[in-house]
Amino acid sequence: MHKLSAVIITYNEEDRILPTLESVKWCDEIVVVDSGSTDKTVDFCKKYDNCKVYEQSFLGFGEQKRFAVEKASNDWILSIDADEVVSESLKNEIIAILKQPVIDASGFYVPITMVFMNKIFKYGSENKFPHIRLFNKVNGGFNTLSLHENVKIDGKVLKLKNEVLHYCYRDIAHYLEKFNKYSSIYANKSLKKGKTPGKFKPIVALPWEFFRQYFIRLNMMNGYPGFVWSVFSAFYTYVKYTKRYETYLKNHS
Repeated sequence: MHKLSAVIITYNEEDRILPTLESVKWCDEIVVVDSGSTDKTVDFCKKYDNCKVYEQSFLGFGEQKRFAVEKASNDWILSIDADEVVSESLKNEIIAILKQPVIDASGFYVPITMVFMNKIFKYGSENKFPHIRLFNKVNGGFNTLSLHENVKIDGKVLKLKNEVLHYCYRDIAHYLEKFNKYSSIYANKSLKKGKTPGKFKPIVALPWEFFRQYFIRLNMMNGYPGFVWSVFSAFYTYVKYTKRYETYLKNHS
């Protein structure tokens, strides 16, 4: 059986890291790279015999995950975020792959499903959205993007059937905190890329994004949390475009 290392980056995750660790404790090794947690995150990780914890100041998401992969003893990597849980069915699917004498792929897309307001989204783009999370590090790894990092693989990439559950927000307040941070990052990066910051785009984008999320992407089937997510998604789009226009005006005043 091929050996597998689960890699996780952390920072002050004591309120949600235990379900994540429990869901990967079957792996041969757990590699945690912590960027200076001041809570009990590291203490919780050290309770697992197969868990190795490394301290590293935050380098950006891409570089931090690359560092974690480098610390892994095994070639096969399962990358999991501290707010994610590997489902039992996915665990069994991965074990079956690792038992094969020769694995006919260099990486695998893993479906990621969002859990929002205690609702597992069964519809919409947040249901089983595929990301490469299981891969052989000999054939690839994370890029260096500071945000929205992803894995690049040289070789065949197949799709897995079963999912990881993503508990992406602790509560609405946490969502709004990330909302403000990421919309500002988008505004600054977008301008650096030379994108035109039209002042009418936010006005058009807000209703369209709600319609797209709620009706076209079927978030109406996710109940009230689906409605809230559609409203938030629309407002996020409006705010990021408005921030881009505001930043443009500041730079050209």
